[in-house]
Amino acid sequence: MSDPSLYLASASPRRRDLLAQIGLECHCLPVDLEESPLPGEAPAAYVSRLALDKARAARTLLKGRGCADAVLVLAADTAVVVDGDVLGKPRDAEDAAGMLRRLGGREHRVLTGVAVIDPGGQERTDMSESRVRMRPILDAEIAAYWATGEPADKAGGYGIQGRGALFIEAIAGSYSGVMGLPLFETAALLAAAGLSALTTE
Repeated sequence: MSDPSLYLASASPRRRDLLAQIGLECHCLPVDLEESPLPGEAPAAYVSRLALDKARAARTLLKGRGCADAVLVLAADTAVVVDGDVLGKPRDAEDAAGMLRRLGGREHRVLTGVAVIDPGGQERTDMSESRVRMRPILDAEIAAYWATGEPADKAGGYGIQGRGALFIEAIAGSYSGVMGLPLFETAALLAAAGLSALTTE
């Protein structure tokens, strides 16, 4: 019996590319959800809840197509956390500048929740936590960085895999997790659900 098809509940090319890095192909199935934290919701609970909500929403769409019982659904959500506050995607240039000024010259956390729903409907979740330290960032650098277009769709207003790497002094944890899909946790969840990135003949 062949491995079940994999659906990624995201339009993110970065997540798709990370899966390809470990030899897994996927179908992208973006879902549209409200991504604000609930009142009093801790950051770790927030990313875990949202990842699972995305996976459930994608599975509902697949049920409508009559194929949910033959596929795996994968979803993830990433948040940049500083002083206990969740920094999402910036609304505009001013919002991005405020985020980068706040992150510059100090350490912050990046949390990524991952959720997998198998063909039988069983749900599995995990979370990656990394610590990232940024150097101080000049206002002129922030303006130039925003002009590249890179920060607009990134949690915390930066992308570690792009020009945002210029600001990063050190990272402790999962590089792929900071990108938006921690491969260690993701591969383990998928393997438990019946899809392994490494197979033996």
